[in-house]
Amino acid sequence: MTTHKDRHEADSIGTVADSAMATTTLPINGHGLTVGEVAKRSGVAVSAIRFYEAKGLLHSTRSAGNQRRYPRSVLRRVAVIRIAQRTGLSLYEIKSHMDKLPDGTVTVEQWRELSRNWSALINHRIFSLTQLRDSLGDCIGCGCLSLKSCPLRNPGDVLSQRGAGSRLLMDE
Repeated sequence: MTTHKDRHEADSIGTVADSAMATTTLPINGHGLTVGEVAKRSGVAVSAIRFYEAKGLLHSTRSAGNQRRYPRSVLRRVAVIRIAQRTGLSLYEIKSHMDKLPDGTVTVEQWRELSRNWSALINHRIFSLTQLRDSLGDCIGCGCLSLKSCPLRNPGDVLSQRGAGSRLLMDE
């Protein structure tokens, strides 16, 4: 049930400038969202929020009591990260593209540009997976997985350039 206090807090959003980040949207009281609030509102575990921050995908400030505080804009970033992960993008790919975005509020055009870039990566991955799927019929049951003719495990016999023997096992 929404209380008067909840409605007041939802209405008391302001913009605060931070010298370490671009302008970010925080509650006027300056506290931001706790990691638990971000987790609850985004549907992502607290450990995932901390992991994303450790990987540089999210940024927080610290309260006087040394607790993490996040701007409200982090909720959209978490949603975008989760969607990108569902499409098969790695956290490295997600981070390399999100690093180009400003901290704080991102414009619709910036999100569209990010989407266009990711669409190109996803289309390339779909193309590669389609080729792999179409090649599986030639490979199922052969058991070679290392002969020059295997287009899946050793396309173009590239492993022979690294020397004789089972190169894949030697590299592990």
